[in-house]
Amino acid sequence: MVKVLIKKLDPQVELPEYKTTGSSGMDLLAFIKKPVTVKPKTSLLIPTGLSVAFSEDYEIQIRPRSGLAAKNNISVLNTPGTIDSDYRGEIKVIIYNHGDNEFIINNGDRIAQMILTPVIKMKLEETLDLPETIRGKSGFGSTGK
Repeated sequence: MVKVLIKKLDPQVELPEYKTTGSSGMDLLAFIKKPVTVKPKTSLLIPTGLSVAFSEDYEIQIRPRSGLAAKNNISVLNTPGTIDSDYRGEIKVIIYNHGDNEFIINNGDRIAQMILTPVIKMKLEETLDLPETIRGKSGFGSTGK
């Protein structure tokens, strides 16, 4: 396991936890003073009341919860959202309502999940030509349906 420091920005904030031993992500909870409504085809920035610190060899990804997506058409707009190792501000989640009905978020609702993932840094090497492949420049559906 990798140690992640987590700071509650308010004593009433609940810390995330793994719900099962096989869970890869921890659920993030909304930390809001009153319920908010996410109107259809719009997004809202939802605070969690948490900030974190961890090694620069990692990032935290913020992902949608599959239950919210399947049952309510609710997702994370910039999925996966990235929390960089040098960010010390509050984790906030951009919730998007893909559906046709309003969606109400209450304080303490599970709104997203966070996953700690390794980061592999790249070294760019500029070139005038790239190696040829069978696919070449074909994209956006070029391999079939």
